[in-house]
Amino acid sequence: MTHAFVQLELLEEGRIARVQIVRPEALNALNAQVLSELKDVFEHVAGLESVRAVILTGTDRAFIAGADIKAMEEMSPEEALAFGELGHATTHAIASCPAPVIAALNGFALGGGLEVAISCDLIYASDKARVGLPEVGLGLIPGFGGTQRLQRLIGVQAARELTFTGRHVKGQEIADLGVALAVVPHAELAEHVLGVARAIAERGPVAVRTAKRVLEAGRDVSLAEGLRGELGAFQDLFAHDEAHEGMLAFIQKRTPSWS
Repeated sequence: MTHAFVQLELLEEGRIARVQIVRPEALNALNAQVLSELKDVFEHVAGLESVRAVILTGTDRAFIAGADIKAMEEMSPEEALAFGELGHATTHAIASCPAPVIAALNGFALGGGLEVAISCDLIYASDKARVGLPEVGLGLIPGFGGTQRLQRLIGVQAARELTFTGRHVKGQEIADLGVALAVVPHAELAEHVLGVARAIAERGPVAVRTAKRVLEAGRDVSLAEGLRGELGAFQDLFAHDEAHEGMLAFIQKRTPSWS
């Protein structure tokens, strides 16, 4: 699979997919082509049963510096709608990937870049990262899911403050706000995230995918409905060879062999 701005690399015998946005001359800004390529790559990865975890990162100084403002400035309202719909389709492709997706924020993650990051399952940030939703400073609002996903991630008031002020957040505050799980030294980010991906890849792949699906399904339903979904998924796993192999390996004190 070859694209101009999005690269896919399969690591660890295909168990880990590494997706990298490579448009350094524009700090990886999102235009229609980058969004389309990112969507295409994640739809492809979703069909790879060998992939147990996905890492999404950028290049040089940026994860994704935002949407391409030069391209947006010339858009009509109808063109802006199509661009926003493409952004939503792209973030949906990331969020709905069966395998957990880990965002490695290696630099700027602003506007659409932050919206892409928060569509991932886990986020880790470099100590050189900057995050924010600066759209109101352009007379706009976030249009790729930021107004909805960020408040679900960090809480309503914190999301409102970032959205209304457009301020940039850096350093430990990225983790303190709950945007990222941890902020690590820039030179250690890639290895740290790879270690998390490896830990996920070592677990039962069907169980991990099931856990992701149940966690996501339970976010916007009642506790009672979420618990029913959990119970049904828990029962279903007992019909799968993976669960029996995992439990037998535990009893026999050996490493499980996942099919």
